[in-house]
Amino acid sequence: METTLTTGVPYNEHPMADRVSQLNWEAIRAFIILARTGSLRKASGVLGLSINTVRRHLDMLEKDLDAVLTKRGYEGVELTAEGEEFLKAVGPMETAVLNAQRRSVKGLSPLSGFVRVSVTEGIGTYWIMPRLVELQRGHPNMVIELNCTMRPPDLVKMEADIGVQTDRPSDPEMISVKLGRMHATLFASPEYLATFGRPHSLEDIGNHKIVEQIAPQVRHEEYDRLFADKKREGFVSIVTNTSSAHYAAVAMGAGIGMLPTYLWALKGRVEHIDLGYQIPYDIWLVFHRVSRRVDRISLTLDWLRDIFDPVKFPWFRDEYIPPARLVEAVRKTRVRQQFDILAGPN
Repeated sequence: METTLTTGVPYNEHPMADRVSQLNWEAIRAFIILARTGSLRKASGVLGLSINTVRRHLDMLEKDLDAVLTKRGYEGVELTAEGEEFLKAVGPMETAVLNAQRRSVKGLSPLSGFVRVSVTEGIGTYWIMPRLVELQRGHPNMVIELNCTMRPPDLVKMEADIGVQTDRPSDPEMISVKLGRMHATLFASPEYLATFGRPHSLEDIGNHKIVEQIAPQVRHEEYDRLFADKKREGFVSIVTNTSSAHYAAVAMGAGIGMLPTYLWALKGRVEHIDLGYQIPYDIWLVFHRVSRRVDRISLTLDWLRDIFDPVKFPWFRDEYIPPARLVEAVRKTRVRQQFDILAGPN
């Protein structure tokens, strides 16, 4: 017997908007994220689910709707005409659910539950994570989800509760607080400098090898501006899309690269090339205006402000301080001991 919403009218003949109320919200959310990302793999990453689980959600949804919502395309998953219609129908439902979730904090103790923090990959790996363990130990019923990605999160769609990023969002629903400023400047490994020599001017770098990072929130076009007539072949040695791989390439001697001074403060295995050139990146703490009412999120926001305090950690000040002048601050803050997680026993 066919499911009906109105007596005598087959379920699959109703408009999509009338066929939503009895469906599973998790399956609908999986479909929305899949439609938004265009890829099962990307959707699984946003949702924190396996690809097979996302696929099962989609299969269940198509079975319940008696409709084919997606098809495989050359560049990922594409929506069918019915899929496009369904996406429009569930838009208001998604907005209502997200608004309800933002305001529904009853039943949770103030310092328990999940806090999702999205942060640029380098800052998340090298600066936040070594300190995050202490925060969690102090509040054992909190679960911190740290998503290290170069793509800024969509906080309106609740991809995260908090964003730490170098792009300031323009959405009026978002609160943006400046945490500090990251200063990227030129570094190379001691081995590279011993082998190829130290450049004495920006023009001289054109005779060296460079390592590039091409990713969102990174001003990678600077090399193109400085060396507009330089062919990439023979000049660029390695191109990466993550901060950790970029640092590893520079530290292993692949070439000269732009690295933040805070990474040097953490005992990065690189030497500063002081040519008076640096790129500033403002670091923004971003959150939805209603999130401040949730105690566990408010606590995390205050904690993040503290660990980026420019007074304690001068490499996050607005003014650029060369690494040679950070030695005393490194000693006082003991940041190198806190980060020394890769050094095993002698």
